[in-house]
Amino acid sequence: MTAPAPAAQAPAAPAPTTPVVPAPPDTAAAVAAGLVAPQAKLPAPRPRALAVGLRTIGPLALLGIWALASATGALTQDVLASPAQVVEAVGEIWRNGQLADALSVSLTRAGLGLLFGAGIGLVLGVVTGFFRLGEELLDSAVQVLRTVPFLALVPLFMVWFGITETAKVALIGVATSFPMYVSTAGGVRNTDRKLIEAMRSFGLGRWAIVRTVVLPGALPALLSGLRLSMTLSVIALIAAEEINSTEGIGYLMAQAQNYSRTDILAVCILIYGVLGLLADGIVRVLERVLMPWRAQGATR
Repeated sequence: MTAPAPAAQAPAAPAPTTPVVPAPPDTAAAVAAGLVAPQAKLPAPRPRALAVGLRTIGPLALLGIWALASATGALTQDVLASPAQVVEAVGEIWRNGQLADALSVSLTRAGLGLLFGAGIGLVLGVVTGFFRLGEELLDSAVQVLRTVPFLALVPLFMVWFGITETAKVALIGVATSFPMYVSTAGGVRNTDRKLIEAMRSFGLGRWAIVRTVVLPGALPALLSGLRLSMTLSVIALIAAEEINSTEGIGYLMAQAQNYSRTDILAVCILIYGVLGLLADGIVRVLERVLMPWRAQGATR
């Protein structure tokens, strides 16, 4: 008997193959193929001395044109004194104490008016921007008053307060309150509502949310409003000191006008300009202190 043939074995299943992941090319090959990671080119920080130098080019150019026009006779003394004569006038009114007294009085007026006006604008802006009832009750009335030029209030304030410091400070306060109000109300309304609801879920009250969330979130708008208010405080100071002033920069200008002293008039005008420049500089410093991340991330 012959042995039975062995049964044919079933073919073995192919072993599973693992996909081969190609190794990343080396740096040289990637550079040759142009496969390099993009690199952002950040602007190099500008040196502080260079920035200051660039800012002084404009004023120095104006000063040079002024001096050249005076030296060539294109600008006569009865029209405008030369820079040298203006410097002499500064020394004259400084030695006799007129300039120091006028600066002290004018800065006090502008500071008090700005304090009251910006404070009132800040409070009204928070109330109308955060509380619906406040917006419904106050916003329309404030918007109506905002459209009235503050110079139109001069006769009314003279009737109310007379020719006193109160009228001058009140006029500056009215002029500076509305820019602060508009900026504050807009900044408060743009605060992240989800963040406010999250703080409410943690049990914070309304005024606590305003203090800890709303005001810090609206800080850029608040500083923008403060910049406008400080600038308007100088403009309103000029108008306020025209109300029969007996002291201050405006009184110094009136006396110079009576005696046709164009050198002292130029000094007073330059003082107003420097005050406006200092106001803007103070706000810039506040922005760097209160919002340092903006200064670090700004492109120069």
